[in-house]
Amino acid sequence: MKAPQDCETMADVRAGIDALDEELVALFARRVAYIDAAARVKARVGLAARLEDRVEEVVANVRRHAAAQGLPEDALEKLWRRMIDWSIAREERHLGKDQGQ
Repeated sequence: MKAPQDCETMADVRAGIDALDEELVALFARRVAYIDAAARVKARVGLAARLEDRVEEVVANVRRHAAAQGLPEDALEKLWRRMIDWSIAREERHLGKDQGQ
């Protein structure tokens, strides 16, 4: 995979994007494993899937990381909130929606 500044054709660009997408999916799979671990721990200690303080902490972290990388904070916050909602829904399926609330 060529560095972005070394891409001379759309094939170069597409190869780079495709390789990064594969890496992102692998990272997402790792994140999901932690979500599943959270559901397991939350079930044991009686916590709800959605913990608003933690949601806002994650969003604040993402906004800070986005700013440090020169990326649009609002856009990444929206993306992350969707991912958080998906993650919480996954946890709720593991917990049973009424457990821990």
